[in-house]
Amino acid sequence: MQGGLFTSAVLRTAFIVAENELEMSIVSLVGSVVTAFVFSATLALAAEDRSVDWGDLVDPSAKTYEDPYRDLSSQQIEALQTIVRNRAWLNDPTLSEARMADSAAKISAAIEGLAEDRIDADWLIDQRWIVADRREKAATAANPNLDGRTVTLAGYAIPAPVDADGATVVYLVPERGMCSHTPPPNANQMIRARVNSDWNPSTIHQPVRLTGTLSIEETNYSFRIVDGIVPMRASFIMDTTEVETAPVFGSPPQTTNEWATSIAERLRASGQLQDHGTSNAESP
Repeated sequence: MQGGLFTSAVLRTAFIVAENELEMSIVSLVGSVVTAFVFSATLALAAEDRSVDWGDLVDPSAKTYEDPYRDLSSQQIEALQTIVRNRAWLNDPTLSEARMADSAAKISAAIEGLAEDRIDADWLIDQRWIVADRREKAATAANPNLDGRTVTLAGYAIPAPVDADGATVVYLVPERGMCSHTPPPNANQMIRARVNSDWNPSTIHQPVRLTGTLSIEETNYSFRIVDGIVPMRASFIMDTTEVETAPVFGSPPQTTNEWATSIAERLRASGQLQDHGTSNAESP
């Protein structure tokens, strides 16, 4: 009888131990799954966090500034220019009396016209250099929050002369045609990118998406693009680790990448990408 009770107790203890071990295994498994899920989600979130837009490159503190010229009409701007120009002429000792009288009359008329619009011409003229400095900062100041960060940014690649060690260099700009048919963008809207691979743009303004480490470093180089020498002033440099390309103009898409497909569709809709291998854009 005692032997049976002992055996029963041993079996019960073994069952409890096995049950506890199973419960611990399940908890451990669930914990591992949750950890893996959180880790994967963190990686995905980190990848998403890498994507930036061109507007993100501008120093937030420089984006908004007081510009008393912003709301002036073209006629009011012209009146201010008339005042400044004729005042400069009045300082010319060789100017004839008749010309001096004419300039003085134009100045008075312009000041009176602006006064009717409740505009203080002298105050606005005094503000011109202050506003010029603010505009310069807004055009060149880079976002310090992106300095040293790995980011992903889509744009158009312009081939540039190679670096001293032979590495490929491109300039990334936000719009096609910049630096050739239209002037270069602001310095904080252009990136000088060093490409750490064998990739080279197949055409000027090739749609690409670059991933790499951004650094705030002003560079100013000039080289030939299409028809002439263009000054290329950039507030950022990028040490590129990944290049994603969109389809070559006139070729069928070679990727299912949504970004590349979307760029191709936009170019086709604008007439810059045609289905039969012809392009309205400039030749490389």
